[in-house]
Amino acid sequence: MTTTAQVTQPEAGAAPTPIGRVVFIAAAAAMGGFLFGYDSSVINGAVEAIRGRFEIGSALLAQVIAAALIGSAIGAAVAGRIADRLGRILVMRIAALLFIVSAIGSALPFALWDLAMWRVLGGVAIGMASVIGPAYIAEVSPPRYRGRLASFQQGAIVLGIAVSQLVNWGILNLAGGDQRGTVAGLEAWQWMLGIMVLPAVGYLVLSFVIPESPRFLISAGRSAQAREVLARVEGEHDGLDERLTEIEHAMHSEHKSTFKDLLGGRFGFLPIVWIGIGLSLFQQLVGINVVFYYSSTLWQSVGIDPSSSFLYSFTTSIVNIVGTVIAMMFVDRIGRKPLALIGSVGMAVSLGVVAWAFASKTGSGENVSLPDLQGMVALVGAHVFTLFFALSWGVVVWVLLGEVFPSRIRAAALGIAASAQWVANWVITASFPSLSEWNLSVTYVIYTVFALLSIPFILKWVPETKGKALEEMG
Repeated sequence: MTTTAQVTQPEAGAAPTPIGRVVFIAAAAAMGGFLFGYDSSVINGAVEAIRGRFEIGSALLAQVIAAALIGSAIGAAVAGRIADRLGRILVMRIAALLFIVSAIGSALPFALWDLAMWRVLGGVAIGMASVIGPAYIAEVSPPRYRGRLASFQQGAIVLGIAVSQLVNWGILNLAGGDQRGTVAGLEAWQWMLGIMVLPAVGYLVLSFVIPESPRFLISAGRSAQAREVLARVEGEHDGLDERLTEIEHAMHSEHKSTFKDLLGGRFGFLPIVWIGIGLSLFQQLVGINVVFYYSSTLWQSVGIDPSSSFLYSFTTSIVNIVGTVIAMMFVDRIGRKPLALIGSVGMAVSLGVVAWAFASKTGSGENVSLPDLQGMVALVGAHVFTLFFALSWGVVVWVLLGEVFPSRIRAAALGIAASAQWVANWVITASFPSLSEWNLSVTYVIYTVFALLSIPFILKWVPETKGKALEEMG
């Protein structure tokens, strides 16, 4: 999908921007981000129940959990083409319907194979939401508010993660602390996966309330409707016709990058493309999605009871929100590289501490435990790791990927970098159950090594983009 061109602000004397309406439109679009975060993380509460219900080992369980990531890659790949041909709003509606169908199917599976299929379908919705939300918000936002409104997507994602953990904890308590306990005829884990149908229906309803992107309307030859939308989000002013002309001109002058444009470096891709791939890989290889997909299982594996493990998953999500807010406050003040370096150092130290604590794990099967000191250190260390990730790499990587590539290759390079991120996410998600069964401490040592390696990577290869115009990226 093509990116939004930067256009000038309305001239002095223009009507005040109807900011309340604009915030509502951006928040409605960001509901896709909320569902992105919710669906990605809600499986956390069902992992052990799925293992017991279908009597499967860690390797097969990991494939079911990671199945959504296959769908995510597909959804992200097709969303742009659909949005450019049929409209941004239609993509939102398709994603909402897929979220609804996936939630119902995942809650009522006949067997393991169809549970995996519903997870893939939900992943397609996640991939579509990850693309269409930021693009739509950028295209409808008045230029002077675009940065703040664009942050709604990331804020919605981390909020969705937190809400999913809170809902899981509430359902678990209703089921007497048993993930397979019965509530109104269904097992607790089924409710956890199925309740997502409620926000998904809300997303679908909101998609009928908000306007189509003026950029798409212009591309479809519906300039009169595009002008109406601009008037709704910017207020009526004398420069609207000029704004329409600017957008139209920018669209005609855009270079649509292709895969061939990325080639030419010593190692196949251009060096800047490898930097983008490296950013994506390191963001995932530090093991952050273990926290979002497996934290309940992780804590139960070291002797913490299910109810408490779900509560710790929720508190980790709150820490994630706090860290994201910190990153939003400081990414433009201190710069991308310093924030990433702070995060890398903090993650390396906290992951190393967690690895040390898990080395004291004793027992096997259901009779595992950590000494009190190491148990507390592991809990604190995991929360600190999440905080440092959220205030740095969780936000900085997406900012850099949007800024670091030259305009002529930006769209194609972003696609390659995003694909690398989904692949790395899948590797971590699919490997963790087997690795943790083999040696949980060593698993965290591996994540620590990647956090350490990210430090020289930032220092040597990642450019600082703070304060630079996109046109300066050569």
